[in-house]
Amino acid sequence: MGEEAWRALVDVEALAAWMDAQGLGSGPVEDEKVLAGGTQNLLLSFSRNGSRYVLRRPSGHARPEANETIKREIQVLSAIAHTDVPHPRLLASCGSPDVLGANFYLMQAIDGFNVTTGMPAMHASDPAIRREMGFALVDGALRLGRVNHVAVGLASFGRAEGYLERQVGRWRKQFEGYAALDGWSGAALAAPIERVGDWLERNCPASFKPGILHGDYHLANVMFANTGPELAAIVDWELATIGDPLIDLGWVLTTWPRPNDPTSMKIEPWEGFPSADELLAYYRERSERDLSAMDWYIVLACYKLAILLEGTHARACAGKAAKETGDRFHARTVALFERALGLI
Repeated sequence: MGEEAWRALVDVEALAAWMDAQGLGSGPVEDEKVLAGGTQNLLLSFSRNGSRYVLRRPSGHARPEANETIKREIQVLSAIAHTDVPHPRLLASCGSPDVLGANFYLMQAIDGFNVTTGMPAMHASDPAIRREMGFALVDGALRLGRVNHVAVGLASFGRAEGYLERQVGRWRKQFEGYAALDGWSGAALAAPIERVGDWLERNCPASFKPGILHGDYHLANVMFANTGPELAAIVDWELATIGDPLIDLGWVLTTWPRPNDPTSMKIEPWEGFPSADELLAYYRERSERDLSAMDWYIVLACYKLAILLEGTHARACAGKAAKETGDRFHARTVALFERALGLI
């Protein structure tokens, strides 16, 4: 995002005046830098009076519910503030569009890095550190799953009753919605969609222990410390809710890079990172949750991710996304359904 685009979303003088009222520094907003944060939100890093801040607000092309999503992010970051879950510390928030035209919040600038954009020399040169990074990712999911959501004020943050039973119908409906896009036909995916969805509904776990789940937990949504293998922060909390925390584990195992799979996420260097089986064993040894149906959670993650990726392919068919990207995502969709069917 260019300077002209972000300045249309953030009036820095209005922001500075609002920060004055919050007791957050003084003087002008300086050294602004747009950070990677997806297409639905703007992440703006800036300095004021020697302190670094990060602002998060909806983008100019955000979904209609974007303001409510920001409110939910504020709520969950406030709730986990005094837990051991690594996250960006919430500094102040504005649940009204009066200041910047949308809801927004300010958070702590994280001293860390994301592995999808490269690693510092320490991490890139040491396979032992990379191995511990993999386990640190699982530790983050374990810590989040242990938080008592009722005790931290999130009793009504999501509807745990029937959470697992609702998943297949929700994602099947999303897939069916792609039919409205010109040029796309889901006929080739109709059989795996039906077979995998039916299996998931028939084998849905009967019960689970409710807790907070991130909703999109994988390597691209965490930052590691610059000084070692530890997690510095879990980021992008827009899909957080109350449900079954094993959903996050299933997502980790499904999105975990597979060196011989050309459709999976690429992390370099990869040598040293633990295997998905080792991550699962690590979680199992440290959790009181019942992991006997773990294949179900992995199949669900394959189903959900395949449908999400196919959405980009459908938009590409309609000329609303790059054809090369759509084709690449469609190949991954097919691979994910094959993986799910293999597990079934």
